[in-house]
Amino acid sequence: MAKIIQVGMADLKFAKAPDKLMTAGLGSCIGLCVYDPTVKIGALAHIMLPSSLQAKNVQNRAKFADTAILMMLEEIEHQGASKSRLQAKIAGGAQMFKFAGDSDIMRIGERNTQAVIENLEKHRIKIVAQDTGGNFGRTITFDVDTGSLLIRTIGHGERII
Repeated sequence: MAKIIQVGMADLKFAKAPDKLMTAGLGSCIGLCVYDPTVKIGALAHIMLPSSLQAKNVQNRAKFADTAILMMLEEIEHQGASKSRLQAKIAGGAQMFKFAGDSDIMRIGERNTQAVIENLEKHRIKIVAQDTGGNFGRTITFDVDTGSLLIRTIGHGERII
C-alpha cells in the first residue's frame, strides 16, 4: 500500500516506490524532485531561498537551494541511488505579488528557479521536466514509482510532467 509522505516548507524527505512525496503551497518556493528511476528512490525538497551564503541562520539546510541539493544528493546516494542515474523535476518559482520597480530582491521565485538550475548543473543532475514561473501557487505530488509529477493549481488546472 503506497503512502503519501508530506513535505513541509523548508523541508526535505525521501521515499522508495510505491510511496509518493507531496508538498503544498509552492508560491515563490521551488519543489525539487530528484530520483533514480532504476532503484526507484526519490527525494522532494521544498526550497524557500536561493542561497545560504547571505543568511544569518543556516541551521535548516533544506531551506536553501545550495545546501538542500547537497544534503539531498548525500542522502539519496546513501540510500542506494546512483548519482549518474539521477533525474530532476522542478515546479514552483512563481512571482506571487506585484512590486513597483525592477528590484531583483523581490523576484524571489525567479531567483529560486535559477539557483536550483545552477546547483543541479554544478552536480551534473539532468532536469527532465519543469513547470516554473507564472503568478499562481502549486501543490505537487511526486510518484517515486513512475517518476511522474502531478501539479495542481488553482485556476490553471492539473498536469503531469
